[in-house]
Amino acid sequence: MFRSKRRLALGAVAATALALLVGAAALPASADPVAAARPSAPKPTVVLVHGAFADSSGWAVVGTALQAEGYPVIAFSNPLRGLTYDAEYLRQFLSTLSGPVVLVGHSYGGALITNAATGNPNVKSLVYIAAYALDEGESVAAANELGGGHSTVIEHLVVRPYPGAPENDADAYIDPAVFPELFAGDLPLIVAKNMAASQRPGSFASLLTPSGVPAWKTIPSWYLVASQDRIIPPEAERAMAARAGSTVVEIKSSHVPMLSQPGKVISLIKAASK
Repeated sequence: MFRSKRRLALGAVAATALALLVGAAALPASADPVAAARPSAPKPTVVLVHGAFADSSGWAVVGTALQAEGYPVIAFSNPLRGLTYDAEYLRQFLSTLSGPVVLVGHSYGGALITNAATGNPNVKSLVYIAAYALDEGESVAAANELGGGHSTVIEHLVVRPYPGAPENDADAYIDPAVFPELFAGDLPLIVAKNMAASQRPGSFASLLTPSGVPAWKTIPSWYLVASQDRIIPPEAERAMAARAGSTVVEIKSSHVPMLSQPGKVISLIKAASK
């Protein structure tokens, strides 16, 4: 029974990806023969940055669908060793790419793109998916309180040591017992439980490290607000999006809209790519 339910749940995720791919392949050709014959401009490279308690596999549906439409896609592996280190890691990674880049961050990944894109002329747009668009000197923990919101995730962390950790630092995991309802409440339970079991921890210091000069002050941004988010309060998401002057789309979603409503995420990324 357990295996059957697991197969059904994972099959639903695969079916979603397949439907997106079929939809992309079935797009009608241009009715204008001149426009159809005109070579199209190269699409920007889409760099997808995951957050804490997750990994790059969370972008599987979104990334596959974008690739099917001709976008070069890279799902960046976030080291999750602290904001200063992680942002610099991403900054140096981006320096190896040529041509325009659309930089997409989910959750803590938003803090990375906010810092790593600053001063990079190739980054044409920032896309925040239920993510931290921090201001200079602001931490993740402080941003959770914006707009009068409050996150309970810190109250449900399991902290474990890791080799070479700075003093008073450690790895933080979300307690698997509450992970499904906090992180992925609109996914099949068996899928959310698997995500809990395979989550990658983030350095506890990442919650408290002050952010640098934000890239959203000079680079256009788009923001997807998840109104049912229980990791980042929706009030905080709205406040960060307004402060950044982002183009905002709000949907009824948990903290993982790229899995529960990938079509909306894909549409936002494509809008930011134009």
